[in-house]
Amino acid sequence: MRSTARIKSHPIHPILVAFPIAFFTGTLAFDLLSLLFSNGALRTVGYYMEITGVIGALAAAVAGVIDYVYTIPPESSARKRGLQHGLVNVTHTALFFVAWLLRRNADVSFGVIIGMEVVGVGLMLVAGWMGGTLVHRNQIGVDHRYANAGKWKEERLGGNDNSSDKPIQVATASELKTDQMKLIHVNGKRIVIGKTEHGYVAFDDRCTHRGASLADGAMICGTVQCPWHGSQFDAASGEVKAGPAKKKIEVYALSEKNGKVYLTL
Repeated sequence: MRSTARIKSHPIHPILVAFPIAFFTGTLAFDLLSLLFSNGALRTVGYYMEITGVIGALAAAVAGVIDYVYTIPPESSARKRGLQHGLVNVTHTALFFVAWLLRRNADVSFGVIIGMEVVGVGLMLVAGWMGGTLVHRNQIGVDHRYANAGKWKEERLGGNDNSSDKPIQVATASELKTDQMKLIHVNGKRIVIGKTEHGYVAFDDRCTHRGASLADGAMICGTVQCPWHGSQFDAASGEVKAGPAKKKIEVYALSEKNGKVYLTL
């Protein structure tokens, strides 16, 4: 059983996050102005902006969850940062939602509501900094294909019925060009299939430094480079060629028969 799916981050996420940022910031601004000028109309604007911001945040959260589950490499430093980013976002969204509920209660001081919104905007800025780090340092949502890398390729192979020593077809002999890679998921593992000048290679899709996806990196002259911090590994032996990584990556045996490439775990 073989299925092909592209699960790279979609640009819809950074578009959606603009809405809660704008509406939550606007809520605080209009509420402060309404307090300064004793203007009920401005407070009403803040009321509607607040609930609109909550709706926008929930929409952005859907894209964020998809990124966390399918795009951020497992067992990586970005995974922890992504979880923290999500928790902070949930917290500040909850603050704004509670503030919106409280402003419907005439017995609650408007100063309390503004105080919650101030804290909410502060947390939103922290979450934004984390999100920026995920994009720029961990390159989540960034398509940085290098020259001749080809289109992103990813396959999920139904390997549950395969024993560990049974060869599994992972490619055809002509599927990849030299220096191209693809990511496969098989038997609970993420493995990169690449083609060098000397033939096909297979290795773990995890940099031993911070857990970045090597399939998302670059492979040139038999060397694969991590996209996060530049560690380099020999694609055939797994040995470290340049740090900061100190531990080699695991490699797997491949064989070719009748124009098909087989992997042995």
